[in-house]
Amino acid sequence: MGTVILGTGSCLPEKRLSNHDLEKLVETSDEWILSRTGISTRRISGKGEEAFQLGTTAARKAMAMANVSVDEIDLIIVATMSSHMTMPSCACFIQKELGADNAFAYDVNAACSGFLFALDSGDKFLRVEQNKKILVIGTETLSSRTDWKDRNTCILFGDGAGAVVLEYKEEERGVVASNLFSDGTLWNLLYMHAASSSNPELEQPDNPGVHILMEGREVFKYAVKAMEAAINDLLIRENIEMDSIDLMIPHQANIRILKKLVSRLGINQEKVFINVQKYGNTSAASIPIALDEANREGRLKRGDLLLVCSFGGGFTWGASLLRW
Repeated sequence: MGTVILGTGSCLPEKRLSNHDLEKLVETSDEWILSRTGISTRRISGKGEEAFQLGTTAARKAMAMANVSVDEIDLIIVATMSSHMTMPSCACFIQKELGADNAFAYDVNAACSGFLFALDSGDKFLRVEQNKKILVIGTETLSSRTDWKDRNTCILFGDGAGAVVLEYKEEERGVVASNLFSDGTLWNLLYMHAASSSNPELEQPDNPGVHILMEGREVFKYAVKAMEAAINDLLIRENIEMDSIDLMIPHQANIRILKKLVSRLGINQEKVFINVQKYGNTSAASIPIALDEANREGRLKRGDLLLVCSFGGGFTWGASLLRW
């Protein structure tokens, strides 16, 4: 008995930005990007493709698959760090676009781990109020938070959204367990400033603007170890062997992190879903986009054991197990 995913959906902007396109913007090359990240192209939002608009489309696709009407949605949880406004929340804009008059809505900001944190929140809510239906959405327009002159970061990020519909069911499937963490002491390895303060006493003298800053090598080192530990601890706690995992969907950060993590876990590569080459790092949207693709491609069947994991700024990280 548990929180079941009734339907999945995703939405990607129309514009594709290839590595060859990036060669015209910064000193880089297709070979350099591919060898270090595994990314070939990423999607970049245009007009009418704000985070809330991408998230709305993904939500509608998830509800259509779930055969759930907007009037049945009781709660909307949105994971994002790139909403076009700080207030109201991205979730409130999605609620407005959907016409979800019966729902309340709020955002979660846990960077790339946001979807896992939001999924866990939805699961906990449904374990208390089991007659509800919840939309959990990860949506990002990281192109609006990227320094396009910094070749170390602009090659990594893309835009997109993914969504799931949750419901509690009296069945032997659903969210099994989650293992979530954060460590604010390491914030300066991956961070993004807010807008400059209008109070001079609160001004940050080193604020370069609202874009992502990262110490890539240090993030790589922490990311692999943290996700590995979170996964192994979760499997031990739930008395589950790695061989029992039918599909693993990791956060699509870059191919080096994914390959290192897969190697350390000892999981069969064929059980790992990877689409980073097509979309780059879409932060909180990464896992739900991949989940929707895997679902629609038939990679998941009823009863499969799914492992998802992520690592992001904060630092935040974790892993979750779901029985499909």
